[in-house]
Amino acid sequence: MVTNKVVYVTGASKGIGKGIAAYLVDQGYRVAISSRKLDAARQATESLGNADRVLPLQSDVRNFEDEQRAVAAILEKWGRLDVLVANAGVGHYAPITELTHEQWNAMLDTNVTGVFNSTKAAVEELIKTKGYIITIASLAGANFFAGGTGYNASKFAVVGYTQALMLDLRQQDVKVTTIMPGSVASHFNNNEPSEKDNWKIQPEDLGQLVSDLLRMHPRSLPSKVEIRPTKPPVKA
Repeated sequence: MVTNKVVYVTGASKGIGKGIAAYLVDQGYRVAISSRKLDAARQATESLGNADRVLPLQSDVRNFEDEQRAVAAILEKWGRLDVLVANAGVGHYAPITELTHEQWNAMLDTNVTGVFNSTKAAVEELIKTKGYIITIASLAGANFFAGGTGYNASKFAVVGYTQALMLDLRQQDVKVTTIMPGSVASHFNNNEPSEKDNWKIQPEDLGQLVSDLLRMHPRSLPSKVEIRPTKPPVKA
């Protein structure tokens, strides 16, 4: 499938974002990928192949002006924007007695304000193209756990934000979905993916899910999608 549609995936130099970008490039989409470091985005672009359909960008989603510049660069390159995948995120797990202000701020600024900044920068263009906004939340946005005060707070916020955003935009023909993955084989929380992660959701699985959402009939909207590993290890 070859399409003229343009997708912007934030935080896509590795992990979930890169997996989504790779799958969509293979499906024929034109994909812009961002990272806080341009070199990282360029390296990811090289590994994705099909360089004519990938645009590497430097953007820190915590900075609204960065996201404005990213959207402007996409429009300059391809003249349109059809899909935003707001994926950039960080996580620090610690009990409240150990969680630092820096860790708290990093999660709220990236996971919540970053999603707002990406949406705010892209929304007018997405209204023009009757596009799609997909946020990457987490099952931690519905299920709290010990040591998750900061991360749970950020992902609960993303889920609430996205569901309200869906109501804001549905009459303007912009579809909005939040994806809530369970355990993913990614670099998140300083993990180094290896065979030990084979039981987890793979980043390309989320790419397939995004592709499936984009191909659904316009009259149907899965506004919230929970996805889990089929068979996690049994805890002793």
